[in-house]
Amino acid sequence: MTELAGKVAIITGGSSGIGRGIAERFAAEGAAVVIADVRDEDGEDLVAELTSAGGTAHFRHTDVGDQAQVRELVETTVSAFGGLHVMVNNAGISSPLRKGLFHEDLEEFDRVMRVNLLGVMAGTRDAARHMAEHGGGSVINLGSIGGIQAGGGVSTYRASKAAIIHFTKCAAIELAHYEVRVNCIAPGNIPTPILASSATAEDRERLERFEARIRAQMRDDRPLKREGTADDVAEAALYLATDRSRYVTGIVLPVDGGTVAGKVIVRKPAAERPSP
Repeated sequence: MTELAGKVAIITGGSSGIGRGIAERFAAEGAAVVIADVRDEDGEDLVAELTSAGGTAHFRHTDVGDQAQVRELVETTVSAFGGLHVMVNNAGISSPLRKGLFHEDLEEFDRVMRVNLLGVMAGTRDAARHMAEHGGGSVINLGSIGGIQAGGGVSTYRASKAAIIHFTKCAAIELAHYEVRVNCIAPGNIPTPILASSATAEDRERLERFEARIRAQMRDDRPLKREGTADDVAEAALYLATDRSRYVTGIVLPVDGGTVAGKVIVRKPAAERPSP
């Protein structure tokens, strides 16, 4: 398990959920991992776990919605570890749940777009500036199947993820000349704390009911019936981070059990089918 031996990787939003899964997988493969997040205690705890298991890890408090902090993250990583080979722009937040578009006041628009989209754009730019002068590298942006498939609810979040997908393709074209590969992973139906973090106390019960209903619907629509995990996304990220994907750039890789491929066709038992 040394596919990333000698490599340096940054994972934003790396203290929990999908980011944590990627950080754990990269560290297990020998990478020096820098976990960037605003959740200091969780981040430091993860670093302690990874280092106690023999890995190399460092935590840096970073709000990816602040371009100066993203630039400092890249600079301090290069200074501390001597380089940067993989940038995983994973940090993200959800827009609040509303009863419908007519009830949406869009007051969270700037914050969601700043974290979800600006954070990805700044992270890609600043990482690529270093990679372009040092033989290339891999940038992995985390989108969502919500940016591929239209649907009702959390419209600002969906819009931010759709923008990430388009930006990824644009950056891949521009940076290919420098051997910097830029790809996007679009997870779907992976249980993470992102929705819960957007709810107010009075919304918590409604959120739990909403999540249960949505996840049940997604299970029904998903061709693969087993539940997806952060580890599944981490495996996809590992592929895109290594030389196994050296001829791959500008792709959007859904990790969703086949959800975006199409809805499941429910077939009746043979006894109930009409005769031909």
